Amino acid sequence: MSAGTVRTALVATVAALATGALVAPAAAHSNAGGGDRHGATQRALEQAVRDGVPGAVAQSRDRSGSWSGTAGVGQLNTGKERKAQDRYRIGSITKTFVATVLLQLEAEGRLDLDDTVERWLPGAVRGNGHDGRHITLRQLLNHTSGIYSYTSDPGFQTKVFGEGFLQHRYDTWTPDQLVRLAMQHKPYFAPGAGWQYSNTNYILAGMVIKQATGRSYENEIERRILRPLQLRATSVPRTDPRVPAPASRAYSPLSTDPGAKVRDVTELNPTLAGAAGGMISDSKDLQTFFRALLKGGLLPPEQLNALTTTVPVDPQQPEHRYGLGLQSSRLSCGKEVWGHGGGIHGSQSEAFVTRDASHSLALNFNGDWAGDSGKVIEAEFCR
Repeated sequence: MSAGTVRTALVATVAALATGALVAPAAAHSNAGGGDRHGATQRALEQAVRDGVPGAVAQSRDRSGSWSGTAGVGQLNTGKERKAQDRYRIGSITKTFVATVLLQLEAEGRLDLDDTVERWLPGAVRGNGHDGRHITLRQLLNHTSGIYSYTSDPGFQTKVFGEGFLQHRYDTWTPDQLVRLAMQHKPYFAPGAGWQYSNTNYILAGMVIKQATGRSYENEIERRILRPLQLRATSVPRTDPRVPAPASRAYSPLSTDPGAKVRDVTELNPTLAGAAGGMISDSKDLQTFFRALLKGGLLPPEQLNALTTTVPVDPQQPEHRYGLGLQSSRLSCGKEVWGHGGGIHGSQSEAFVTRDASHSLALNFNGDWAGDSGKVIEAEFCR
């Protein structure tokens, strides 16, 4: 697998990752229980810090037990080390939670994945060639809808991804606003005619959950997933700009200029990402969630089969495919892993598990301009 392919080929980033350079003092730690079985993973974390990431954290579980490793710092001005228990913004890993709720609703007979978007959100997907009458909920979840991604809108990018972020970081964005931004542009292709990652798909999915249940997607994730699995470090923060402790700070240059000043971007209003990427979690909770999901603890067999039915994303990268809010990747050693990645301001996260849920990994970098999370995944699963 080429450098960073797992996160760059498929992982939807709500925040466009900037490029630049930052050298942080590297402090490294790994728990004694992991032994040398995770030595390559620890070294990959340390390499990410040498490449410019302020700090990195990873946790894994396999049949031999659990392991955690950290490298670098959680706060630049104090040199405070990253901790294995850090909570962090998980960006587009949120999509797997949203897709799971929709699949649960299908299992309950409250909707069908082959329903049209128009049936649940009349008139919402119209304009410049978009037509919700011809797009299904399934196509939202596997990114074959062709709907334009609102995060590519130039005006949105100016306010959210560049220096404008500093003035607009606390702005509240409604789902309707974000969808309207997308409708100002032409679709990528006719529904079902291709594959293109679009954050608008999951903003719409969150809106469908509310229409089908009378409750917000945040409430449904909490009620159906977080509480039953006791994911106490995981939250859907709505408009709260803070990341609950324990947590590191998150950093971004907010620019593609290599000389740009690195900013603390920890606080932001998560409505800019919403159902496409607004959640917070930690490495332990993410592994618990993906293990339960792949083992059938959250979905009956029919819906689990739908979740893991994948479509190709790029003929040049047949080793990567996408299901319903779930990515599959075949690594260089031939092992197949399932999960998702996510990026948002100052945060790069990954969570992957083998299909039998016997081996899992979750990780986070607290900077968005450097580091190769794909190498950490390769190191852990192909050691």
